[in-house]
Amino acid sequence: MPHRYPYCSPCQYVSPLKQETLRTVEPVVEYGLREAQMVSVPHAMREAVAIAYLIGRGYDQYTARQIVESWEINERFY
Repeated sequence: MPHRYPYCSPCQYVSPLKQETLRTVEPVVEYGLREAQMVSVPHAMREAVAIAYLIGRGYDQYTARQIVESWEINERFY
């Protein structure tokens, strides 16, 4: 469900929100693209999305990546 702005137009927030979102996810996207050259695309996507999810939960990118990497055994999630 989209976030609602009861007292002002959401259009005022679109550009800054878009810029912040894209700036935040770009390193994760680049990481996922590099991973996809070494492992399967589905695996790389799971890894990148899991990192992005943890960033959304408040972890910094480095910690989120370390957590997700710790879930892997031989480049597989168990």
